[in-house]
Amino acid sequence: MRKFNKDIIFGLYDDETDLISAVRIAKGAHLDIYDVYSPFPVHGLDPVLGLAESRLHIAGFIYGMLGTLTAFLGMTWIFTKDWPIIFGGKPYWSVPAFIPITFELTVLFASIGMTVTYFVINGQGPGVVNPVLHDRITDDKFCIAFDMHHVDESSAKSFFEKTGATLIDKKKI
Repeated sequence: MRKFNKDIIFGLYDDETDLISAVRIAKGAHLDIYDVYSPFPVHGLDPVLGLAESRLHIAGFIYGMLGTLTAFLGMTWIFTKDWPIIFGGKPYWSVPAFIPITFELTVLFASIGMTVTYFVINGQGPGVVNPVLHDRITDDKFCIAFDMHHVDESSAKSFFEKTGATLIDKKKI
């Protein structure tokens, strides 16, 4: 279980456009944003925050290729060495007959591998309890949070008041 020991000051916003403009102002003022929370993905927020594109698709390709190889090599071994039976007039090694199972295992390996990778990288999964700053963040509010070790309270409060935050609060997580 993770132990958290951070003092966080955060502001809630009603609209995603207010959130994006507040993030732009914070980046312009060189404020160190701890995190940004939203109830749904906000289009255009990643470039404003300066986040790089996810590399999860590379992991998905690798997992998919692992599934393809597993299916193709497994069926090759089964139908040529383990149980070589000619049925329906097909040869022992019939690649067109392997395509449906190869496709299914490719999709299965890619989906399970990407799901597990996503949960591990983001510190989520069964038994993990992550702190919640405010209950409305998962409902209809947007949030910018600052670590109070990097930003002093008065400048954070003035930033939130200037950018139109509807609620300003502190929490220890």
